[in-house]
Amino acid sequence: MTAPHAGGCRCGAVRFEASAEPHHVSYCHCGDCRRASGAPVSAFVGFLVDQVAFTGKALKMYENGPVTRSFCGVCGSPIAYVDERLEDDIYFMLGAMDMPADFRPTLHAYVSEQLPFVHMSDDLPRHLKTSVKRPDGTVQ
Repeated sequence: MTAPHAGGCRCGAVRFEASAEPHHVSYCHCGDCRRASGAPVSAFVGFLVDQVAFTGKALKMYENGPVTRSFCGVCGSPIAYVDERLEDDIYFMLGAMDMPADFRPTLHAYVSEQLPFVHMSDDLPRHLKTSVKRPDGTVQ
């Protein structure tokens, strides 16, 4: 992979570009991600916020506790999420990346919430909860 890495929504009203390599690529099996994406499992690509630029005027936000999810206000495509406990990071939906095949997940998070019919036969590490420690040391 070589930066920059670009992506956007389905209709093109929201675009983004990351000027550096991602620090995190993972699957998430939590119920909140399922509801936000409509999929049984989600995949994310994490960058530092100051390495990302957005263009377009259709980006909308939905806040739920410490997490804010962004989506296109025109086509509804999920774009990213930020967690106030990880204020320097932004996590883009893998499917929002222009070249999603360039980002191979390295782990599974929240496997304690994994749907029983989802079987992923890889040998990646599996975390019962989050794989990213919060600044206070918690893994919630």
